[in-house]
Amino acid sequence: MSVETIERTNRPLADTAVPDAQAAAATGATRAYPPAIQGWYAVFALALAVMVNFLDRGIFALLVRPIKADLHLSDVQVSLIMGFAFTFFYVLLGLPVARLVDRGNRKRIMAIGIAVWSAMTALCGFAGSFWQLFLARVGAGVGETTSGPSAYSMLSDYFPPEKLPRAIAGMNIGFVVGSGLSLVLGAAAIGFVGNRPEIVVPVLGTFRSWQVVLLLVGMPGLIVAAIMLSVREPPRHHGHAAGASQPVTEVFMLMVRHWRVFIPMFAGLALRSVQMFGLQMWGPSFYQRTYGWSATQIGYVSGASLMVAMPIGLFLGSWLAEYYWKRGRHDANMRVVVISTAVSVPLGVFAPLLPSPWLFAGVSMITWVFLGMAAPVENAALQSVTPNRMRGQMTFLFLFTMNVVGMGLGPLFVALLSQYVFSEAEIRYSIMLTSAVLGVPAIYAFWFGMRPYGEAMKRGGLDSEPA
Repeated sequence: MSVETIERTNRPLADTAVPDAQAAAATGATRAYPPAIQGWYAVFALALAVMVNFLDRGIFALLVRPIKADLHLSDVQVSLIMGFAFTFFYVLLGLPVARLVDRGNRKRIMAIGIAVWSAMTALCGFAGSFWQLFLARVGAGVGETTSGPSAYSMLSDYFPPEKLPRAIAGMNIGFVVGSGLSLVLGAAAIGFVGNRPEIVVPVLGTFRSWQVVLLLVGMPGLIVAAIMLSVREPPRHHGHAAGASQPVTEVFMLMVRHWRVFIPMFAGLALRSVQMFGLQMWGPSFYQRTYGWSATQIGYVSGASLMVAMPIGLFLGSWLAEYYWKRGRHDANMRVVVISTAVSVPLGVFAPLLPSPWLFAGVSMITWVFLGMAAPVENAALQSVTPNRMRGQMTFLFLFTMNVVGMGLGPLFVALLSQYVFSEAEIRYSIMLTSAVLGVPAIYAFWFGMRPYGEAMKRGGLDSEPA
């Protein structure tokens, strides 16, 4: 039974009791979706992968002070290591990897990527200069290119559209746990080695304390890579078998033909990601410079706050999208993105000006709830409206926007304002201005694209559109 039929009969989706195979047919698939137990096992494995990914990423934010001191770096150099270096190879390798995802074995591609980025994170622990650390972070970015396209493409073939936001929310729990653990475990590790500036590691030699932390956080990913190999590769839907990947020119032509659907998604994501990554990567330094907190205190409070707030947001967003979907709102996913951004942006502008670190931590928790609402539904929106044969490449472009533009420019944007406009001590104004200048246009972009997206979904997604 299609969504249009449900609208005509005014019956909610929850009352139709459509079997998985029938639901798949309703969305244009040619075969039933895999059993739910296989799908949720894949969600579990992907959540572990995302967890180690963001554990590797996030640990750097807590280590800014000792890395700056030992390697004699400026804020701008640190921002290049945290952001640009990690995303550099998205430009060169991301699209070829995405094309491989569209026609190859996705679980194997992702397992290799996990092993590479974990090994390169551990290699960061051997760095003794700016360029050594920069190049090791570039290597971590090489492995990262496999993650997003493989994960979202697989989930789209495991779950029908109406269940996809919940599955993505489950996977994104890995983001929450990884980001939170990077702060909590990082705080514990810093507290453990903090009084010992140099540590002797058997066989390997003498290391600085921050180098030991990086060595430790890179190791668990090798175990997760092995777990990923145990996931079953799901059959591709919409009648497109492996090997049917489309040329990238066709992907861009699809975006041009349906620019009202895609451009607002990508523009809103770019603007919001610069704001979000700028705050995330410089948040610990903000606490230190503005409120005088130690790295250990920052890690425990920020990590615990993130792990409490984000799961609430993830499942609130997926629940709200399902609520709108059941009531015939074809724009359900984008509608939730608009709500999320419209609330989180003003909070992001207001929070850095608060006089107390505890007030800032409380408002940040609320902000993370609303930011979390957008994560599963935004990705579900893209997957649901994009033809299967193009999902890997489209997801690459989406993640390219988030990682290269957001993570690459977000820390740099804040650092430039801090170093050349305000001062390192007044980093709060750099964060506030970043949120204000970029957040408001992001709200408008998402709102502008909400109606065209809903119209495309009402017609069954862009698979049903004429070439």
